[in-house]
Amino acid sequence: MANIIKKIINIVHNEAKISAETADYLRNKLVTLGYYVAEDFDYDAELIISIGGDGSFLRCLHQYNFPDIPIVGINTGHLGFFSEINPGEIDAFLDKYTDNKYTIEDLNPVEASICTRTDCIQAYGLNEIVIKGDKSRTIHLDISVNNQLIQRFSGDGILASTSTGSTAYNYSVGGSIIDPNLKTLQVTPLAPINTNAYRSFTSSVILPHTANIKVNPEYHFEDSIVIVSDGMEHRYAGISEVSLYLSDIKVRMLRLKGYEFWSKVIEKFL
Repeated sequence: MANIIKKIINIVHNEAKISAETADYLRNKLVTLGYYVAEDFDYDAELIISIGGDGSFLRCLHQYNFPDIPIVGINTGHLGFFSEINPGEIDAFLDKYTDNKYTIEDLNPVEASICTRTDCIQAYGLNEIVIKGDKSRTIHLDISVNNQLIQRFSGDGILASTSTGSTAYNYSVGGSIIDPNLKTLQVTPLAPINTNAYRSFTSSVILPHTANIKVNPEYHFEDSIVIVSDGMEHRYAGISEVSLYLSDIKVRMLRLKGYEFWSKVIEKFL
């Protein structure tokens, strides 16, 4: 007997009641259509469906180490910028999915190589990576682009965002909205201070996707630097340098036909 190829779908959801109910409905519909819904996350799946808000979507990517599987979101949260589908649109979505009426958009996260006294650790952010002071301390950072020192920063910290993440934390602190068709890195200051010793940019700096940003902290308090990737905090002892660049990793976003970035911006922000 020939082996039966299972069409595997991963459903990942938060603990909200509406998310659990939506997941149950979706699971039953998928089984009826002949799909196998994995009990545990399956890296051989053909699709990830994240149910929740933007935070749930990002946690899913981080929890499963940015898997090379297309992903789509169903919004049961608030803003839902990453989610194209509302719970009441599941049937219509499944019709389009089974008819292949969708595209896949590849998004590159920002990657950080965080070097300490002993080793280097990699971190990723689909939206952004933030370098900031612990316990609301002012920090001092030497910032270089392609090995050229561009500023000695003083303030709360800096944020390095992708074009995708330009509408997230970056936008709330005065950064520019960038069309995701433009592959850029944007460095936005957080509460910059200008003194005789430190000259900080007061607006965001937009760099090409090939740029390599190096950040060297100047310590006044031991281990006073916190790295935040997509809202998730990380602390490492004795950070000496952080390199930031656009990663080669791809997040494969499933887009239904008719998706348009600026329509989404107008719907969510204006």
